[in-house]
Amino acid sequence: MKKTGFVLSVLLFAGFGAMAQQEDPAEMKPQMTEIWDPEVRLVTPGKTPQDAPSDAIILFDGIDLESEWTSADGSKPGWKVEDGCITVVKGAGTIKTKRVFEDFQLHIEWRSPEEVTGKSQGRGNSGVFLQERYEVQVLDSYDNRTYRNGQAGSIYKQHAPLVNVTKEPGKWQTYDIIYTAPRFNDDGSYFTPPVITVLHNGVLVQNHSKVRGPTVFIGIPEYHVKPHGPGSIVLQDHGNPVSFKNIWIREL
Repeated sequence: MKKTGFVLSVLLFAGFGAMAQQEDPAEMKPQMTEIWDPEVRLVTPGKTPQDAPSDAIILFDGIDLESEWTSADGSKPGWKVEDGCITVVKGAGTIKTKRVFEDFQLHIEWRSPEEVTGKSQGRGNSGVFLQERYEVQVLDSYDNRTYRNGQAGSIYKQHAPLVNVTKEPGKWQTYDIIYTAPRFNDDGSYFTPPVITVLHNGVLVQNHSKVRGPTVFIGIPEYHVKPHGPGSIVLQDHGNPVSFKNIWIREL
């Protein structure tokens, strides 16, 4: 064996021996795997899971809509504010937050009309758009047959909800949405796609679902992928008087 090869073998053997010694549980001490600093940031939780924690941004408090929201064209929002909630006014257009966000935890409560009119997608239809592009569907899916990737709790036209937990019309429902924004390659494609987790009325209906592209009614989502930065939360005017309340968000 050449001298160089012999020395290399000795060094490798010594290295493996050192690794074995380091990984030997008998040589470990508890404090070797304890991380003390920096301390975990303190956040005070709400009194209930529906209540905003101390680090949340209140997007709608039941009274003031104009401080945080605008119409899609930048004008004053035309939705009705009454009894602690906002309600879609047909033809008034979508509304969006003035602030923009990337990764976040969003809590929003919604209610489809108590008086049932229409069927399938024409019944209690609205939507929560994340970064203005990726829609979590709002729909009266209580005893209302429609395509599975378009019912309440779906990532519209992409992922059906795991289960249907929609309450009857006129009852308040909750969405808790955990969202990780996409990152992009130099060529404009996703390096990592958007990822959405949704709890509907406390039940997991989207489990770390990877989004294929922006929401489109007709076509293939992948064809519409374009690089973008932070975006607003958008609530859709689909012509049905759907109501929303208790909207808050935590930036992650």
